[in-house]
Amino acid sequence: MVEIGRNAAENATPGSIFALVGDLGAGKTHWTKGFAAGLGSPAVVTSPTFSLVHEYDGARLPLFHFDFYRLESAEELIALGWDEYLDAGGVIIAEWADKFPELLPSTTRWLRFSVEPDQSRSINHDPPHSP
Repeated sequence: MVEIGRNAAENATPGSIFALVGDLGAGKTHWTKGFAAGLGSPAVVTSPTFSLVHEYDGARLPLFHFDFYRLESAEELIALGWDEYLDAGGVIIAEWADKFPELLPSTTRWLRFSVEPDQSRSINHDPPHSP
């Protein structure tokens, strides 16, 4: 997952948004660790499950790593400054993004992470979600 994320970062541009969907342990945060490394971030990436968002600077682009898992409503996400992050010119990675698809732009790249029966992990590109 880390290497796949690192490769995905090569084509990231300001304003890129990645919506990550999948069960716990499917590889979303590991993919994000690789993505951050691919941007050149020196940061140690961890899951923002309890802080809800981590900001990583010092790379080719700023990275804003969200976790929607513990959010109860779209209003909570908006109160975190969601609109400002969308306009900040960095890359947004949102784990559990399917909780609030209506807040994600149509240009969002949706990735579905799965744990296979043999315990390996896979990623599929999901079609855009509609609100």
